[in-house]
Amino acid sequence: MVVKLADNIISPLGDTTAANYEAVKAGHSALRLHEGIKGIPIPFFASLIDESTLTVEGNYTKFEKMCIQSVEAALKQCDIDATSSKVIFIVSTTKANVSLLAETSAAGSRIQESLLPGIAARKIASYFSNYRTPLVVSNACISGVCAQIAAMRHLEHGLCDYAVVVGADVQTPFIVTGFQSLRAVSQEACRPFDRDRKGLNLGEAVATVIYGRTETVGDRWQMLCGAVRNDANHISGPSRTGEGSYLALQSVLHHVKPSELAFISTHGTATAYNDEMESIAIDRAGLIDTPVGSLKGHYGHTMGAAGVLETLLSMYAVEDHTVLGTRGFENLGVSRPVSVSSENRATDQQSFIKLISGFGGCNAAAAFRKGGLQ
Repeated sequence: MVVKLADNIISPLGDTTAANYEAVKAGHSALRLHEGIKGIPIPFFASLIDESTLTVEGNYTKFEKMCIQSVEAALKQCDIDATSSKVIFIVSTTKANVSLLAETSAAGSRIQESLLPGIAARKIASYFSNYRTPLVVSNACISGVCAQIAAMRHLEHGLCDYAVVVGADVQTPFIVTGFQSLRAVSQEACRPFDRDRKGLNLGEAVATVIYGRTETVGDRWQMLCGAVRNDANHISGPSRTGEGSYLALQSVLHHVKPSELAFISTHGTATAYNDEMESIAIDRAGLIDTPVGSLKGHYGHTMGAAGVLETLLSMYAVEDHTVLGTRGFENLGVSRPVSVSSENRATDQQSFIKLISGFGGCNAAAAFRKGGLQ
């Protein structure tokens, strides 16, 4: 069985998972309007990490510093030897050191090599004197959940004893203007599942979860299962029938009953098509009465961090017997009557599903339970 041993989140809302959870529960948001920064001509709403708050020393990029600092904080919570070949580092990111893109023409091949996610992952693992080849998971917005599924598979098949999963991305002109060109970015705080939603916000965060293999779960968090289902609908648009998300949900429901779920942590980007697609998939899977929520109103879309960050905050919410409210939501704006609320709600269930989707028609779902079977 695969269990969580440690975790950390660093974001503009705090530098521990607990601090981030308390900020989210209180309704706080790191989103604000940014104008005239990074050479981006159009203002944009986002939550951004101030690099001066990162204390890692050495010749590392902001992306690398974020990952190292988060992993270091998580490792302090558990007694594992990070240098061991039985430990694998798994890095979830969509763009890694894309911030170096503007420097390639001036600096040549050295910078071009540093753009490769695998090179950044090696630097991160090497900081901890771990020289096993790390794994990079870069599958659009579902990377964070895919990385956890990869960790689970490595552990279940005895390929490692421990998996350090870290997810992160930094926002750059390449990313922000790319989303702006799709007209997917809102000029105000995003409103997931709301009828007046105008698009997504972007965000920066880093989240780390350390998993291990055990015969006894005790009161720890267990990763029950995970599924990736690609419907290959469109390069940027989700399936109108929610096909991939439905199939992913259908798969994980073989391992957890709807009656056991505290909630579904959705992708909930606040774009017109994503929220509608997720509502359809949830309805098709027979989960229309299960509480759902999105955390994008607090952080924006943190890309490679999203799947890990939102999983960890969901774990803390279940431990607190809470279904976190969806910040920005007021009036239902999707065709299926999903159970979403702006207010925190109570729950006594010990399981949840993390649902996520991304460009290219990729979709993933994973189920988690606090403790062993009831």
